Amino acid sequence: MKWITRLKNLGRRHATHTMPRIFLTNTLSGNKEVFMPHKPGSVTLYSCGPTVYGRAHIGNLRSYIFSDTLARTLKAAGYRVRRVINITDVGHLVSDAEEGEDKMTLTAKNEKTSPENIANRYTALFIKNLAEIGIDTDDITFPRATSYIKEQIAFAKTLEEKGFAYRTKEGLYFDTARFPNYGKLGNLSGAQLKAGARVSINKEKRNVMDFALWRSAKPNDLQQWDSPWGKGNPGWHIECSAMSRALLGQKIDIHTGGEDHIQIHHNNEIAQSESVSGQPFVRYWMHNAFLTIGEKISKSLGNVVYLSEISEKGFHPLSLRYFFLQAHYRSPLSFSWDALEASASALNRLWRISSEIANESERKSEPSEARDRFLAAVRDDLATPIALSILWDSLRSEDYSPEEKWGLIEVADAHLGLSLSSPSVTPFVAKTAIPKEIAQLLAFREAARDEKNFTEADRLRHEIENSGYLVEDGPSGPVLTKATL
Repeated sequence: MKWITRLKNLGRRHATHTMPRIFLTNTLSGNKEVFMPHKPGSVTLYSCGPTVYGRAHIGNLRSYIFSDTLARTLKAAGYRVRRVINITDVGHLVSDAEEGEDKMTLTAKNEKTSPENIANRYTALFIKNLAEIGIDTDDITFPRATSYIKEQIAFAKTLEEKGFAYRTKEGLYFDTARFPNYGKLGNLSGAQLKAGARVSINKEKRNVMDFALWRSAKPNDLQQWDSPWGKGNPGWHIECSAMSRALLGQKIDIHTGGEDHIQIHHNNEIAQSESVSGQPFVRYWMHNAFLTIGEKISKSLGNVVYLSEISEKGFHPLSLRYFFLQAHYRSPLSFSWDALEASASALNRLWRISSEIANESERKSEPSEARDRFLAAVRDDLATPIALSILWDSLRSEDYSPEEKWGLIEVADAHLGLSLSSPSVTPFVAKTAIPKEIAQLLAFREAARDEKNFTEADRLRHEIENSGYLVEDGPSGPVLTKATL
């Protein structure tokens, strides 16, 4: 049987050797590193999901487009990717301190229904939103925290037995002093951790940074379970550790989330997971920057925009994906309706160009230097702005054949998820009023085209473009959009 083992090892070495190199910025080290999974050819990817007490806003959705672009890049490189996005339906309190009501309970009381009904409604809406922005939800596991209560209790019990947790009247707390490397994610100092800690009025806590693993039930709690510490409910942080362990194993390759999770939530995950296993929890931590509208988008601040609003204004949901891809995932991005309109116009033009190339190439693809440069860009820490620039320049260039351009489109579609291989046939028309002089130039151009005076039509087109607008000739006539490139 030794020859079978040698054959398997040879296959593993071959798989590792043939995989293209992908570089990722690891929050744990602060450096860009070559990606190397625990198991050759296979990737485990866990992404922090929403607390489903309300609708996800577009600031929330940036995190999932980022993680989806990551998953697409890994899959296109030949990896088998196992993805998990958790659904928080218990444990997340309304206050920044470890006090106040659970968000699910509060919403349920306000709407005079059960936390389960609230969770069902907003989980379904969240998954629908993901599908609308080009994410294959059938390829992702969405575990609910309430479905893994036994696993969370067992996890907390192990921490207590190992001496990493202590009891108070309020429940069971993790003792951060027992984990010497607490705060290693982001290389945070004790002062930084204390400044961002969920300060509690609980005087029984040994350290301000200690956090709840299990909370004793309060009279108004709608969600309660029996436990070794009495009736109660789990803390917010423990669900990710318990569910990732149950679904992906005690060591996972990549964990993603928003940059606001680094200081507390993800450092807490590391502390409790590594205290249980005695091994490194995650090999690569990756975080996306905030989306802002003047300041960070937040339900508590009231400056939120939902995907449904984008659709109601006539924008295709993929316009939001294009908007996000124009910035690097680690760069802050400011949202405005004008910026989204520009993205929608650009995506519409990209769809039209893709349709033309599909016809010219008869959907036959060939490799090219442009395709290689595109792949190098997305494999360099998901440099999507550079990748988009390469895509645009190459599709406009006369240096590539239709077949080479179609080969680039296929690769771009696999990585960016913009439906380029089957573009939308519904044009986006600019919502802003078109100046009368521009509308008149467009009418003169159409008259020139009707008279087959193409020299005059081209002159008028250039005049329109010099005025800040673009003309796209579609099957239903010209479409006028704002210039963005």
